[in-house]
Amino acid sequence: MSVWDDLVGQEPAVEVLRRAISDPAAMTHAWLLTGPPGSGRSNAARAFAAALQCEQGGCGHCHACTTVLGGTHPDVTLVATEGVFIRVDATRPLVELAQRSPSQGRWRVIVVEDADRFNDQSANVLLKAVEEPPARTVWLLCAPSPEDVLVTIRSRSRSVALRVPPVEAVVELLVRRDGIDPRTAAVAARAAQSHIGVARRLARDEQARERRAQVLGLASRVRGVGDAVLAAGELVETAQADAKAATEERDAQEKNELLRQLGAEGAATLPPALRAQVRQLEEEQKRRATRAQRDVLDRAMVDLLSLYRDVLVVQLGAGVDLVNVEQEPDVKALAAASTPEQTLRRMDAVGQARTRLAGNVAPLLAVEAMAIALRPQA
Repeated sequence: MSVWDDLVGQEPAVEVLRRAISDPAAMTHAWLLTGPPGSGRSNAARAFAAALQCEQGGCGHCHACTTVLGGTHPDVTLVATEGVFIRVDATRPLVELAQRSPSQGRWRVIVVEDADRFNDQSANVLLKAVEEPPARTVWLLCAPSPEDVLVTIRSRSRSVALRVPPVEAVVELLVRRDGIDPRTAAVAARAAQSHIGVARRLARDEQARERRAQVLGLASRVRGVGDAVLAAGELVETAQADAKAATEERDAQEKNELLRQLGAEGAATLPPALRAQVRQLEEEQKRRATRAQRDVLDRAMVDLLSLYRDVLVVQLGAGVDLVNVEQEPDVKALAAASTPEQTLRRMDAVGQARTRLAGNVAPLLAVEAMAIALRPQA
């Protein structure tokens, strides 16, 4: 057993990271781990952080490894934003923390799982810390691609690229680690396009599989403008419900904990100073809910793209496996009812909707425009 066991299909990247632990000449103060969603960027960063603290280079069972992987090591800070951006007020404490020597471990490690979410202001604050690092501090920055990170930060970091793992490797991991039935694991891994986290959720959660099937059904349901508008409304409502379910309980716990700390638990009214703190928490929770909704919608659009990819595969007679094996009848029906050019236009419409959502367009407007573009053309 080692901390690297769950990084399936990432042998070249793991080799670079392991060499840095054993060879001081290969070690640097800032690393940029990049790769597409599901490649395991954050898992690789955590494993690297554990290996840096471990006397044996990542044995996986010592106190240093278990506390890092469990998120409780005092010298390893994990930053995972749930807002749309990492703001300046969240970045400055990290810069201050980076100046401190490790208290117990061999290194002070700061893992930023969403380095692509630094805005211009917060990225410039981070740049100062990356330019002048203390001797025993290591920054581990994760992002989908190097281009998603400020060029000045990128130039001062060593890049390690991760890749999408093979479907077979994801299936093996689900069977070995989670005890999933091999057939269910294979269907989930292919449907998730090797995104390990999504594959695990699909394999273990029947409701997640049902929601995905409903999203894919949108392609067949939309026959006109009216159908498109209704389908778009349903998709956005589902995303809002999923985001609310994922954040509502946590929001209430956070608010109750804040009121308890302020000594105002159960109070009918709050003094102005306390109201400001509660209002700040509510704003943070609102940003978190916004990101959660966008993430759900973006995942739904990725699933739609996978369906149209399968349609195009059938239309062109390409000899490759389908992503959506269980939707094969629908894929063939859609392929027979349209041309490859129409399929490509629909894929462009889905991609444009993703771009609009990332640009802060109102979700319902973006999804409605997409759904209208998916309807059959006369």
